[in-house]
Amino acid sequence: MTLAGEWTRRKFLNGALGSTASLALAGAAPDLLAATDRPAGLRGRFLTHVSVVRVNQIEVTPTRSIGEDEVPDNRPEKIQARRDAFARGCPGGRMTWAISWLALIDERQQYKDVRKLLASYHDKYDDEITFIPGGYFAPMYDTREHNRQTIHKALAMISQMVGGGYRPECVVAGYLDAQNQAHLAADEGIHVCQGQIWSQHGIDNGDGDGGICYPYYPSREHYLKPAQGALDFIDCVCLDGWTCDFLTARREGFEGGFNSRLGVGPIETVGNLGVEAGRREMMATAAIHFDRGHELNGFGFVTGIWEVSVGHDDDLAWWLQAVRERWPDTQVMTEGAFGLEWRKHTPSNARLDYRFVARGTGAPGSEKNLEIEWRMNREFRLALLKDWTAGAPPMAIDFTRYDLPAHEPEGLQREWSLMNVLNQKGTRPQDKPIRLGQLSAEDRRRIYARYPELAKLA
Repeated sequence: MTLAGEWTRRKFLNGALGSTASLALAGAAPDLLAATDRPAGLRGRFLTHVSVVRVNQIEVTPTRSIGEDEVPDNRPEKIQARRDAFARGCPGGRMTWAISWLALIDERQQYKDVRKLLASYHDKYDDEITFIPGGYFAPMYDTREHNRQTIHKALAMISQMVGGGYRPECVVAGYLDAQNQAHLAADEGIHVCQGQIWSQHGIDNGDGDGGICYPYYPSREHYLKPAQGALDFIDCVCLDGWTCDFLTARREGFEGGFNSRLGVGPIETVGNLGVEAGRREMMATAAIHFDRGHELNGFGFVTGIWEVSVGHDDDLAWWLQAVRERWPDTQVMTEGAFGLEWRKHTPSNARLDYRFVARGTGAPGSEKNLEIEWRMNREFRLALLKDWTAGAPPMAIDFTRYDLPAHEPEGLQREWSLMNVLNQKGTRPQDKPIRLGQLSAEDRRRIYARYPELAKLA
């Protein structure tokens, strides 16, 4: 079993040829979906930003690291530069800081100063200071019980570090198994977890495709499965970690030489495409959620985790300012505050009905002639892809049922996906695009019962 993948986002950036491809924002998609059926609940546009402070690039357990030493890139002045950039882009905004285990216990003066600085940000800006276990990949490298103990100890250290009875409202985890999300709610009193990286597969050190990219309550069976009812319900809002271009996100890793994680992150956009094209892609990805997505769902959610070590502070300031200028009602808040706001409006998964329509932006891997439509609810997720310039019929590229039993891995492995009927990544023999009419009678019945208008596409 190999846990450390051959490719990482950073390796791809370092080895990629610079691209100056000219991008164009996607045109307005035709009105395929009626907005009248969207569930009541949260309203508005929401953006969350997380900055990670660490010692090693991938601290997979408290005693083991497999990445690069990043001490020089996590100096107090670097952290201050990140906070200043955030303030330039969003004066008065609140952000979330996620600190690693080694950064919590390091006794060098640098990290003593770092911890004092982060505590001051809570006092001055009401920023959220929380813990990131396992360098994003805790379930892949350590047992559930060890991770539970690590999280419990780290949260206590953070409370002591910040003082005044402070307690974070969320944990930033990259990936976190269902059992530990249940522990957060029941034992730690924390009801928000950035607990999945939507559509990530074949990249970095963990795979986790199959979930919903907007908030949901996870099932006790599997962290990517929305709870089906009271018996499997975990009272912990699970949030995505990176908002990605839906067209590139359908790809497996770096399939075709493209980056499947292209979206609002600086490594994949500005770092690879250049400033002008990269920033355009960041805004185009945000627009998917703040324009058409907002219309369809009643609210839009855009999020990203930027390690302090990657820099790109000027890009962060620019992006936040550009978002606020284009969508002035955008609320920039902490992970915990957003998750709790959603929780206040949404007591269960019963009325989940997320819908997205996006055309390719022209960025590498996001073909301008293609249009993808996603529908995600408690029972299943469905993705349809078509060439809108040719009038071609849509093909189903993903149909993941959530009513079926699901099981997380018992041991340590990188594969933590939830795949059953059809998966967008195309990694299994059955994962070939098909017409809706080629799905089983039971699957078609399930889809048409919820979305009868899709029957004409069969």
